[in-house]
Amino acid sequence: MARHKSAIRQHRRSLRRKAVNTRAKSALRTQMRKMREAIQAKDREASLKMLPGLFKAIDTSVKKGAIKKNTGSRYKSRLSRQVSLLSPKPSK
Repeated sequence: MARHKSAIRQHRRSLRRKAVNTRAKSALRTQMRKMREAIQAKDREASLKMLPGLFKAIDTSVKKGAIKKNTGSRYKSRLSRQVSLLSPKPSK
């Protein structure tokens, strides 16, 4: 355990940052789960509607350091590819 005052303060700070990162990642995972459920249900309109918000959440998580840059890029690439593969509903 830390003994110096500065080390104790740094430990408290790391615990606060960990809590922030955990909340950010949890919220991101929830949004990604909802997106995957929409993709699984082949709901193109809902998926396209959710995509910009999810991209914003991913970019925010990357900016805050909760996830790494390449991880965010990989998430965005895979999700956008899955959404683009959904066929549009035929018009009647």
